This record gives sequence, structure tokens and C-alpha cells, in this order.
Amino acid sequence: MLANYIPIAILLVISIIFGYALSKVNEIFGPKKPSDEKLSTYESGMEPVRTAHERFSVKFFIVAMMFIIFDIEIVFLYPWAVAYRELGLFGFVEMFIFLFILLIGYFYIWKKGALRWD
Repeated sequence: MLANYIPIAILLVISIIFGYALSKVNEIFGPKKPSDEKLSTYESGMEPVRTAHERFSVKFFIVAMMFIIFDIEIVFLYPWAVAYRELGLFGFVEMFIFLFILLIGYFYIWKKGALRWD
């Protein structure tokens, strides 16, 4: 049974060696002309306005987490849509319950004001 995983292991080893080799080739043959402009925070020539350690609003992280949660739940719809005919009425009811719980969560965060930016 482990013999089935040998091609995957070989591919993994080759990809690691290939990535390491390309990074070394770039290190050896790549241009090495550092200057103050290239080593600055922005290469566009603009002076930094604030520090890099600026704090973000908590709402930014809440929206990011909600996006990830709802995005992952939407990904669950794809396999259901592919196997819809085989699942029949049971699969339809299960997905309806899933979407209903998702909708309740959406209305909950809407009512809590997590989607407001003011």
C-alpha cells in the first residue's frame, strides 16, 4: 500500500530540490546593486507616512474572519451540487438545513452591526 505513495514522495523531493536550486541560481546570477532607494520601505520614491507597526481596527479582522467562514461554507455547496441527483430528497433537505443555519448566522452578524463601518 505504501508503494502507491512513492510517486508522490518523488514529486515532493524533486519540487523541493527544484525550488532550492532556482533560489540559489537567482542568488548567484541575479543582479546585486543595492542602493539606499532599493533598501527603503517603498521603491516608488514616496516617503512613508506612518510606521509599519500601525494598529488595525478590530472591524477589519472581524470582516476578514466572516469572509473566510462564509467562503468556506460556500465551498461546501460545490460537492453538493455535483452529487445532487444521487443524494435525492435527503440531500436537498440537508442542504436546506445547512443554508438555513448559514442564513441565521448572517442575520445575527448583521443585527450585531459587524457589517457596519461607521
